[in-house]
Amino acid sequence: MTYTANALARLLERFVAHIAVERGLAKATVTAYESDLRAYLDWLAGRGIVEPAAIGRQDVEDYVAALDEAGESARSKARRLASIHMFHRFALAERVVSDDVAAPVKAPKGASDLPDVLTVDEVSALLDAVPVPDGPFAATSEGAVACRDKALLEFMYATGARVSEAVGVNLEDLDLDDAHVARLTGKGSKQRLVPVGQYAREALHRYLSLARPTLEAKAKSAPERRAVFLNKRGRRLSRQSAWEIIRLAGERAHLGKPLHPHTLRHSFATHLIQGGADVRAVQELLGHASVTTTQIYTHVSPETLIETYLTAHPRAR
Repeated sequence: MTYTANALARLLERFVAHIAVERGLAKATVTAYESDLRAYLDWLAGRGIVEPAAIGRQDVEDYVAALDEAGESARSKARRLASIHMFHRFALAERVVSDDVAAPVKAPKGASDLPDVLTVDEVSALLDAVPVPDGPFAATSEGAVACRDKALLEFMYATGARVSEAVGVNLEDLDLDDAHVARLTGKGSKQRLVPVGQYAREALHRYLSLARPTLEAKAKSAPERRAVFLNKRGRRLSRQSAWEIIRLAGERAHLGKPLHPHTLRHSFATHLIQGGADVRAVQELLGHASVTTTQIYTHVSPETLIETYLTAHPRAR
């Protein structure tokens, strides 16, 4: 299909420019929205719909049903519907249509399932699964990689950083000796300062002093002077490589549950909330634009609810 051939496709081009330029969303986010909406427009074209005003509420509901038949997960369907909602709101704001037909269509049940999180003990097992080389061995290629992996995992759990934020950290973004903070650059190039705990600071100090010089020396061309986390060739560590480090650590820890790139971030937020942190403070630490996004971490287990009830209610016992 040629995406410049109809009014819907032209509206999509305007929408993409709007979220990329005017709203300043991250490139990966813009790409995700565009991909979801191209699939939506393709499906509409299959119904002969190429004009924004020709879309009805039933079309949107039928599309969500089609995703269900295709085996899409609830979370994936919710993400696609979020893209569609934003696209239709944009069409209304641009006065391309007189009504937002997608607004009444709700996300499928189960879409707001709790993100996968590790217990505190499981996080400890994950972090302890990475060896801590010291002394001369930390300066060898093998030792330097292990030292880097340990520092990366400790840093991600200490700060709640997204994988892209962790690998994007530069040396000038760290203040490990005085303020004990790191500057993270999140979605839409928005920056925030987050504390770096003692365990992570120690792992980073060890890596930066003993291991990073070894990795930097591996660069065949100009050495990487800025990036904190380097790969075996002395270049900035990629998101894919960071995810592989998390996955391998999970295998070594024998956790028995699937891990994904945001597992440590989800665990960071959940453990803060369970420890009594205010949800708005956690929102700032995570870099969420809305507190609604952060509130998914305010879940508590049935056991915690029972314990709270028994200790707090005056006539519970």
